[in-house]
Parts: sequence; structure tokens; C-alpha cells
Amino acid sequence: MKKLTLILFAVMAVFAGQKVAAQDKYGSGPNREECIKYLSYYSEYYKQKNYDSALPNWRQAYSLCPATASQNMFVHGTTLMTRLYNQVKDEAHKNAIVDTILTLQDQRMAAYPKNRVSILNNKGQYMINYRNADAPYIYKNLNEIVDELGPQSNGGLLVNLLQATITMYRENQLSADDVIAMYDKVTANVEGATAKNDAEAEDNAKAKAAIESIFADSKVASCENLIAIFGPRYDADPENLALVSNIVKLMNTAEDCASNDLYLKAVTSMYKLDPSYKSAFGLYRLNAARGNVADAAKYLEEAIASPESDDATDAQYYYEMAAFCYKNGMRGKASEAARKAVDMDFGYAGKAYLILGNLWASATCGETVDKWARYWAAADYYQKARNADPTVADEAAASLGSVSRYYPEASEAFMYDLTKGQSYTVSCGGMTATTTVRVQ
Repeated sequence: MKKLTLILFAVMAVFAGQKVAAQDKYGSGPNREECIKYLSYYSEYYKQKNYDSALPNWRQAYSLCPATASQNMFVHGTTLMTRLYNQVKDEAHKNAIVDTILTLQDQRMAAYPKNRVSILNNKGQYMINYRNADAPYIYKNLNEIVDELGPQSNGGLLVNLLQATITMYRENQLSADDVIAMYDKVTANVEGATAKNDAEAEDNAKAKAAIESIFADSKVASCENLIAIFGPRYDADPENLALVSNIVKLMNTAEDCASNDLYLKAVTSMYKLDPSYKSAFGLYRLNAARGNVADAAKYLEEAIASPESDDATDAQYYYEMAAFCYKNGMRGKASEAARKAVDMDFGYAGKAYLILGNLWASATCGETVDKWARYWAAADYYQKARNADPTVADEAAASLGSVSRYYPEASEAFMYDLTKGQSYTVSCGGMTATTTVRVQ
């Protein structure tokens, strides 16, 4: 009884307030007062979280009131319909509720166009929530939403749109070309998004990572598919920077795709049209795959030297330089690049320490103390690698075990006036390190 009294009091207050309000917000004629009454009824129940009582009163308000009466009528109605969906079992009833939820979004957009972006994103999410099993439906409708919103599309919509495209490709309803085109589209939108805060920036980064992972897992971007799709396009328009950049980007994501003629032509064109660090890195990969060691190193150095690349990219490139030069016998450059990768870190320090350890373990030194000291220096770096990066800890531990076999006996070290734990500076192979004496 007390609740009903409060509700009736609220209704009276609304009636009193509306005497001076605009007459058309709640409609006109006999429905107007009924609209106001049921809006108040459902709103009071909703505030009390008595959703079962709010629902029938909301239905009355929804049937009586014009859309201008209250934007909350659509927001609360969506919540009530979502709750009802989770309660019913009948599939036909569930489908009808989903239709109502989506209709509420359309009506809200029409009445309150200033909120169109957020409402349209919400509508897309409701489609994903309730109809994600229907790939053609998701493909068609999310595609239309993303076409309208562009970079304002939520990351989840972009991810699910790509997934629906891949599903249809696997069911032979779309081609590999369609999937690649969709990957380009959603990637451009997620990269073009402007984050309003750190949370949005993190969501965008997660969406981008998910898009790349889904696309890679689809195996659509195989070399064979890429050459078949983009070969004719390149031949028709080799001076198109957007086209050649896209070819290079996609072929960089595919396995074993850096040695074919199309990649060579595309990277060369990209470097000619836009001599950036990205095109220089592409030429490094191309020349490395073809065994052109000097040219590969030159282009990688150019990529690192570019002021356009950020620190994270430079750290990656320094590590690549260290690994490439170590593999190809350029020990001085390998050591220098590995040290810079360590200094910059960005997740590459552990791997770079491993390379430095390998350089010392394989160094050519004298026949006196330095023949042991190189292994002491190597052990220092293997230990640092193990501490810096759990992903290389096992490899570093195995390498530590390998070099420890070459430590001298204590009596041998004593012959050179050396004892365990003593500091020692070793210089050989163009490298110098201060290490610690170790014995068997």
C-alpha cells in the first residue's frame, strides 16, 4: 500500500509539472494523460528494480506515448526486453523479443539522432549477442553499420564482421578476395579510430590484435591466394602506392612469402614511391630471403635510422639486425645491434642477451686464460637472458649447461693466479667484457 501511495504521489507530481510543459512532448488528446501516467508507473517500479511490475506498465507507456516522451523509455525497454529474453524458453518468442530490441534501437535513433553513433554501435552488439550464429545476417547488417560509422565502429563489431566473412568463405559463400577486402576494411577502421581515453585505446589495441589473429588463423592470406588475387592488379597499376603497400603488408603476414616475384616487385615499387622505414624493412626481408646479405643489412640499417620509426619498432629492428648479422658471420655488427636491443628492451632484451652469449661462446680467443674466459662471459649473458625473458629461459639454461663443461679445473685456474669468483676482463674477437672466474 505504501509503494502504491508513493507511485500515485509521483503521478500527481508529474501531472502538476506538465501543466506548464510543452503540450506535444507527450502527445495530445486522451492518450496524453495516460502516457504520463504509465511512464510514471513503470519508472517508479524500474527504479525499485521491480522489473516484473515495470514491464506491463512499460508496455502501456510504449503503446501510448510518442517517441519524444522519454529517451529512457527506449533504454529501459531494451533492458526489460533483454531480461525477458533470458527468462523465456520458446524460440519463436525469443526471436520476437530480439526483433523488439532491434526495433527499439531504430526508433530511438529516429527520435534522438544526436546519439546515433552510440545507438548504432549498441544495435550491432545486440545483433552479435543474439544472432551471431547466422553469419550471412551478421555479414550483411554489420557491414551496413560499419559502412556508416567507419572508424567510429566499436572494435567488437569489426572483429565479428571479419569472423562472419571468414565463416561465409569457408562455406563457399564468399571468395578469398572478399575476405582480404574485408580484412583491409576493418583494419583501416580500427587503425583510424580515435580513442577518448585509455580504456578505449586498450579496447582498440585488443580489437586490432584479434583481427590480425583471426585473419592469420583463417589461412586465407596464403602466398598462392595473394599472388592470384594481386598479381593482375599490380600489373595493371604498379604505381598505385596504396595497392603495393597492401600487397607488402599481406605478404609479410603470410608464411614463406618473401621470395616470390610479386613481393619483389611490390616492395621495390613501394620503396620507389614512398621511401619509408616500412619499405626499407620490406627490402631487408626480401634481400635476406634471397641471400643478398650486404643489401639486406644496408636496408635494415636504413629502416632503423629513419626518424619515422618509433622506439618499439627500432628495438625489434635492432634485434633482427643482431640475429641476421650473427647468422651471417658479421660478429661486430651483431654485438653492437644486440646491445642496443638490450638497452631499448621492448621485450627483446632476453633474446638479445642470448645472441651476445652465443657470440662469446663461439668467439676465437687465445690459448691462455681467454680460452676459458669467453665461456665465462657467455655464461653471464645466458644468465641475464634467463632472468630477462621467461620465454627463452629453457634455451638459456641449456646453453649455460653447455658452456659450463669448458670451465677449467680449480688447479688449472690456480696456475694463472686465478680463483673462483675473481673478476676478469677478457678481450677477443673484437669484443670486451668483464666477467667472473668460474671453475669445475
